[in-house]
Amino acid sequence: MVQTTCQSCGGVLFARYDLGQVERHVSKPTLASRERSMWRYLELLPVKQESHIVTLGEGYTNVLQLNKLARKVGLKELVMKDDGLLPTGTFKARGMSVAISKCVELGVRKVAVASAGNAGAAMAAYASRGGIESYAYMPKDTPEPIVRECEIYGAKVTLVDGTIADAGKIVDELCSRDDWMVLSTMKEPYRVEGKKTMGFEIAEQFRWRIPDLIVYPTGGGTGIVGMWKAFGELEQIGWMDSKPPRFVSVQSSGCAPVVKAFREGRESCEFWNNAITIAAGLRVPRAYGDYLILRAIRESHGTAVAVSDREMLDAIKEVARTEGIWVCPEGAATYACLPKLKNEGLLDKDEQVLLYNTGLGTLYPDVVKGS
Repeated sequence: MVQTTCQSCGGVLFARYDLGQVERHVSKPTLASRERSMWRYLELLPVKQESHIVTLGEGYTNVLQLNKLARKVGLKELVMKDDGLLPTGTFKARGMSVAISKCVELGVRKVAVASAGNAGAAMAAYASRGGIESYAYMPKDTPEPIVRECEIYGAKVTLVDGTIADAGKIVDELCSRDDWMVLSTMKEPYRVEGKKTMGFEIAEQFRWRIPDLIVYPTGGGTGIVGMWKAFGELEQIGWMDSKPPRFVSVQSSGCAPVVKAFREGRESCEFWNNAITIAAGLRVPRAYGDYLILRAIRESHGTAVAVSDREMLDAIKEVARTEGIWVCPEGAATYACLPKLKNEGLLDKDEQVLLYNTGLGTLYPDVVKGS
């Protein structure tokens, strides 16, 4: 059985690299000559042989200027990195591409995930391409288009009463009993390495001078943890030409365990009972790597903020009608929180702010129906 978490404490495992070797043998010009995918950073990813890579062309997504929205909220520069353009329509493609590639390398034949939807779809797509059997356990209220997406890729889908936390208990039990590899958020060490490429791309696309603020929608939090790891690695190999960014973690007011823990000065989150939100990816009552999310926010001198479902719906329409981008509810939350940050004095008009959109709005047609 493949080890997926720390055997001593049960916590999250991380891949580590010989960064001195990377510094000696890879340069910024070398990167610039490579294909525009996240695999351009191969030396900083855990797959040892290129022949094991399972790819659908993921990574190096566009950074879009939001000039009209910047004027509306009174910012000098507002940009969005749009991972809705990735295979399967979400940022989950990054993590699952690396995780499934490593499964191929390790000889894993069956994988399972607890998912609010998009991670299940991405797992199913990459598992199919890699010749691996896949199982997705998702809440019954997962958007139907995403359930169908999992099924069309060949995953065996089980809908569960409750939240992703309830689905996670089932997956943990199955994987402990059978020789499957669990791919649930932060319960294995490879998805975070794929998410780490978000940080690498931002650094490279901004010519190694990272925006002042990165506003990120937080459910399981792998993206924040991955990006913070990426910026640390870039600093160690001497590629950062600016200080790291501040992270703003955005959650739904109907499920905000990270916001609550951050504001109360806690190092981990309490379980959020009766979690309800239109943003399926934010309906995570307690993230497995909660302590890592909180650490990244604090070490970056960032903050955490919650927005309502109504604010997300309004933001979906405003971003679409102003800039022509239909973002997912989670991505909309990043724009919706900007007035709150300004009112709390946490956002300066001269700062460069990056919003992270994690998925296509078209995956959630029922969310905006009648809104």
